[in-house]
Amino acid sequence: MRLSLILAIALVPLAATSLLVGVADLSGDASLIFWVSRLPRTLAVMLTGAALAVAGVVMQQLVRNRFVEPGTTGTGEAAALGLIAATLLAPEASLWVKMLAASAGGLAGTALFLAMIRRLPPQEVLLVPLAGLVWSGVLGAMVLHIGWQTDLLQLVGIWLMTGEFSGVIAGRYELLWVAGAAAALALFAADRFAILGLGDGMARGLGLRPAAVMRLGLVVVSVVTALVMATVGMVPFVGLVVPNIVSRLMGDNLRASLPVTALGGAALLLVCDVIGRLVIFPYEVPVGSVLGIVGAALFLWLLWRAPRHG
Repeated sequence: MRLSLILAIALVPLAATSLLVGVADLSGDASLIFWVSRLPRTLAVMLTGAALAVAGVVMQQLVRNRFVEPGTTGTGEAAALGLIAATLLAPEASLWVKMLAASAGGLAGTALFLAMIRRLPPQEVLLVPLAGLVWSGVLGAMVLHIGWQTDLLQLVGIWLMTGEFSGVIAGRYELLWVAGAAAALALFAADRFAILGLGDGMARGLGLRPAAVMRLGLVVVSVVTALVMATVGMVPFVGLVVPNIVSRLMGDNLRASLPVTALGGAALLLVCDVIGRLVIFPYEVPVGSVLGIVGAALFLWLLWRAPRHG
């Protein structure tokens, strides 16, 4: 509870800084920029960070491995396949139809990945993230090939390149609220995901239906990943480092740690977004690039430092 309160309090000055940082002056008529650009951008950053952090926890419980996140298991690339298929087959379809196609693609890609890793020896924990990276590479190559053949490489670049929030304005980020709702659904099912992480046999012994919880987890991960990817592009490391840090500090009680994980993801992405906007002011560095450096440093620290909870 104390950690969640600290993070909630820290989000206030971080959000205020995000709202005030920018090239345009907010006085006078320019205050319209606040409502059209600054506020939507800050909300988009917080929603993205929180949703991706929770999706990372769910993914780790489904796979039973701490070294994975949706971005390293092919979920984003599979969602891009669904989105490019919808763009080619139904170019006049509404945005919601394309988002459903992207979510379906992400769900199918993640389900195939889970089916593949079931054949790996459980004692070789590093094989799972390695298999995820290979699977991501295969799906990413397919997306690039189709994009090249159909002259859609510009769209593919937007979807798969590192996260970019500079184009977020009112009317172009609202799908992230759906991603936030999907992450909130995981909060209500936290106990089920925690039991699923113990293994199918233990879950059945405790009266849980592993297949149903697995389907729910796949929906949460695929929806969050697809909506974030289509709105701001791929955002690395949030779903990997934040759940591991929170787990080190609080243990594996997901009912207590998932809200902290969501707050931590929002705070981390806000910090990286502000850094990206200030480091070469008045220009900015994409938040995904900043997060790549910060996230890599945090991940190396996690590998080096001994955990407080076994």
